[in-house]
Amino acid sequence: MNILSRIMLPAALATATLLGGCATTLNEQDQAKLNQAVQDSVEAKQIAQQALTAAQSAAASADRAAASAQAANEKADRIFQHSLRK
Repeated sequence: MNILSRIMLPAALATATLLGGCATTLNEQDQAKLNQAVQDSVEAKQIAQQALTAAQSAAASADRAAASAQAANEKADRIFQHSLRK
């Protein structure tokens, strides 16, 4: 255990030092770019949501049209079959 403690303590200190060095602040230009990127991603998400809603609406409309076409086809078939029996 003593050897493990000798290795773990320096490793933990080195990790803390490296992580502390990475935690720097952004300059104003980088912060502005980051803020713009966040705003752009929010807008893109809203546009994607609107597109999804429109696509779902179009799919529902297409389903209704297909059902209507199927009903019309069946009606025409019944009329045709009825005319053949006469």
